[in-house]
Amino acid sequence: MNDQTNIPRLIRDLRLRMGLTQEKFAARLGVTFPTINRWENGRARPSPLAMEKIEALLRSLGEQCSDLLAEFMGDKPL
Repeated sequence: MNDQTNIPRLIRDLRLRMGLTQEKFAARLGVTFPTINRWENGRARPSPLAMEKIEALLRSLGEQCSDLLAEFMGDKPL
């Protein structure tokens, strides 16, 4: 991932694919609702630790998110 990555779109797409509200997605990642809201609106960026959790979550979802892994993490789609 580089500095040009569209983090707000990644967060929103991942959350929507999981069928979670911002509140439930925040709980899943161990952050607060306002944090997710700021990430999705581009007012803040996830910390390196939060990005590790997001990447691990993407990987755990397998084929469902292989295109996001390819686009945002540089992996080849499954």
